[in-house]
Amino acid sequence: MSSQLRIGHGYDVHRLVEGRRCIIGGVDIPHDKGLLGHSDADVLTHALADAILGAARAGDIGKLFPDTDPAYEGADSLLLLARVMEHVRGLGFEFVDADCTIACQEPKISPHRDQMRSNLSRALGVDIESVGVAATTTEHLGWEGQGEGIGAWAVCLLEKKSEE
Repeated sequence: MSSQLRIGHGYDVHRLVEGRRCIIGGVDIPHDKGLLGHSDADVLTHALADAILGAARAGDIGKLFPDTDPAYEGADSLLLLARVMEHVRGLGFEFVDADCTIACQEPKISPHRDQMRSNLSRALGVDIESVGVAATTTEHLGWEGQGEGIGAWAVCLLEKKSEE
């Protein structure tokens, strides 16, 4: 049996607005603004889902869960992430590792980092040590630094096993 390693990269961004919850990595963070989107707008989970789908060469979350479909309105992104992982496992891939970065001036991410890692690893069905989450401010520069939105990047490594 041989294996093939694949790297995927994901990026997502959502605008911060009043009247929405601020859900990042499955954690509902108390904040005066929340993320705007068709689903729960979990920017971190979306970036990770896109990285996984990219590594499997299986499109992106918009292909699997279109924002034109009312079935996904307000959807829990952790459930969507679990479905992404189920889909790529069906394609013969297994998750190896991921590293994610969130860019925002606020809210503060560090008090919630461990819970985010736990939520993501549970949705993926992997050990928490296989999922990294980091955060950075932009020193008040750009749209993240001005509090207009939050961006997230993720890279992941998948392994495809093949019979020989």
